[in-house]
Amino acid sequence: MTQSDRRFNLNDAWMKISEGLKRTYQFQELSPSHYMDLYCHVLNYCIYTTPQARRANVHDIANIGGGELYDKLKKYLKSYLEKICKKGLKLQEEDLLRFYATNWENYRFSSKITNGFCHYLNRSWVRREDDSGRRDVYGIFTMAIKTWKSVIFEQFHEQVTKVCLQLIESQRQNEIINTLLISRVIQSYIEIGFAENSSVFNNIHQITSPSSAEVSFLKETEQFYHEPAAMFDISHSEYLKKVVKLFDEEIHRIQSYLRSSTLKELSKMFENVFIQDKLENIYVEAKELLRTDKYLDFVLLFKMVISVQKATTELRNIFEDHVHQMCVDAIERINNDAINNPKLYVETILEIYTNHLKLAHEAVHSEKDLKIALDKTCYKFINNDAVTKAAGNTRKTAELLARYCDVLLRKGSKIQEKTDLEEKFNQIMVIFNYVENKDTFQIFYREMLARRLVSQLSTSDDYEESMISKLEQECDFEYILKLRQMLRDSRDSKSLNNQYRTYHERNQLDNIVDCSVMVLNSNSWSFSTSSELIIPVELKTTLDNFTKFYTQQRSGGKLTWLHQHSHGDVQTLYTNPRYTLNVSTYQMAVLLLFNKSSHWIVEKMQDETQIQVNLFLQILCGLLKNKLLKCVEINDDDLKENDIKMNYHIEIDDDFKSKKIKINLNLPLKLSKKKDIEDSHRTIDEDHRKDIQAAIVRTMEVRQTLKYKLLIQEVIQQLSSHFKPEIPVIQECIEILIEKEYLERQPNEKDILRCLA
Repeated sequence: MTQSDRRFNLNDAWMKISEGLKRTYQFQELSPSHYMDLYCHVLNYCIYTTPQARRANVHDIANIGGGELYDKLKKYLKSYLEKICKKGLKLQEEDLLRFYATNWENYRFSSKITNGFCHYLNRSWVRREDDSGRRDVYGIFTMAIKTWKSVIFEQFHEQVTKVCLQLIESQRQNEIINTLLISRVIQSYIEIGFAENSSVFNNIHQITSPSSAEVSFLKETEQFYHEPAAMFDISHSEYLKKVVKLFDEEIHRIQSYLRSSTLKELSKMFENVFIQDKLENIYVEAKELLRTDKYLDFVLLFKMVISVQKATTELRNIFEDHVHQMCVDAIERINNDAINNPKLYVETILEIYTNHLKLAHEAVHSEKDLKIALDKTCYKFINNDAVTKAAGNTRKTAELLARYCDVLLRKGSKIQEKTDLEEKFNQIMVIFNYVENKDTFQIFYREMLARRLVSQLSTSDDYEESMISKLEQECDFEYILKLRQMLRDSRDSKSLNNQYRTYHERNQLDNIVDCSVMVLNSNSWSFSTSSELIIPVELKTTLDNFTKFYTQQRSGGKLTWLHQHSHGDVQTLYTNPRYTLNVSTYQMAVLLLFNKSSHWIVEKMQDETQIQVNLFLQILCGLLKNKLLKCVEINDDDLKENDIKMNYHIEIDDDFKSKKIKINLNLPLKLSKKKDIEDSHRTIDEDHRKDIQAAIVRTMEVRQTLKYKLLIQEVIQQLSSHFKPEIPVIQECIEILIEKEYLERQPNEKDILRCLA
């Protein structure tokens, strides 16, 4: 091919390319076949380079086809934009913005298409030029954007920016403006800023620097708020609301037509204008707002300083101190009553917690900060308040919380009638999370669950299961294993009683007593062995029959009767009307003596029943007080156990009268109740020591040698999820293990322990 033929072909190709450019930028239809023709023309233009130029490896654009086409494209776009520019010279205000935005979007779209059919030019010549070190050559789309900047942007951007800021100013004055129009303009600024700093093939999403419009927006915003900031009065809640509202409005503007990255700069600007110089005043006012219960104003204040780390930290500390003091004051006010009133104690804490948690939620963005402060406060005061100090140990909180659960889950609770128990359970778990001695809670909860199940006073098996499930979620399966077994025993006992009735009918057993028996797994229930009792003859046949049945059902099973937890009904046959008395097994044994004789001496009664003396006197005293029995030697209504002598005469009171036909005499015995509480605390102390010793042994078996202080730290860390071990107790356990030769001190380093196990 001759040089003139080549030139002719290239001119012909350019004519077709320029015709395609015209159709593209005038938004005329461009079919897929026409698009591919343009792609081929660009390809042909690029590859028809003289052999001499290729061998010389020169960069003279005039002698290389790609360079010629690149130059022609650039001139075409510049000429096209200059014509557009003339059309907008006389436009003003929104008309100018609309002109700029519309032409930008059309031009950008068309340039994307042009970049597509010039793909080969980008891939071959443009990339080769960039690899050779040239920095004045760009991909076709980037080149098109730069051309827009040099022709249109440079001509109009100051005027366009000014109009945008005027519209924003109008919006601040509560006028309605076209925010979409501003957003379209800002998007062009952002993309132009990207093109200005880009290399050949940068991705537009990498742009991070602010556009000129964003810089101007921030500058104008700062100037706009200088005057209201000078009038700033932190003590007026209406002004706080206004400041927060202004900031929210500016955030909305950024979301409407600027980039989210501008928000950081806006926050800094608001911080400088409204906050930094007034921090001390803000702290003073925050304390006053909390002191006067103006919680919503405190939330507004928190929102206002949310971007200032120093301020939010200080306000969180102020909030934490305030809540702690409120809790301390509230518990001190009820201290005398709360130590024996779990409902008062727990609900006082819950009320304070709920109110301040609501405050934390209302703070929205600062919710996490205030929730952290609330958590720290609750953990601190719940385990060390006036009640725990009065009780002399930190376990009191766990005990009262367990007793509150018992109040909720026991039949006849007035709380059940007024509230949703599931919601109450959730509230209990809130406090439970802050309790250090979770093992103490478990021990008391287990004992009270046992009493509810044995006395058939549980409000519902479903509620019992629900509460246990919540405990399992917070702790682990092992924590609730015995509780679940107790519920299972209760359910299984119902089935076992049905089987016994069938067995009774099939074998035609002659029982004068209708009984229901609960069979409990001794590994799960915390009941101690009952005091000695000679079973009355009226009960013996029934108990023997059930024992025989159970032995046949459960080979190898052994029953131990827990008389202190048994009860039943007896009827008075000597009165008119006849009364039904609900009594404990011990009370029943005493009353049934009068089937043998109507007169007894105290000593003989105790000998016949073999009930432990102190317990027997307490039972007898109760029956005398209730006028079922009488003693000729006693006339004092204020009777005490010590007033009863072993030689006194006791007889049935034939004149017994009561307004109730069914009378409950099965009330907790003081001696038994006191013993249970003492046993519980003794069990807790013993279990703690066992757990501490086990943790020490586990740690030392792994470490073999360890410093004394580090061992104490590791033990505390291991056991803190169940209880917080006291350092003196840990030290005592270490000494015990040294005496037992599990551990020894290093001869030359007394602060280092070595494992001997």
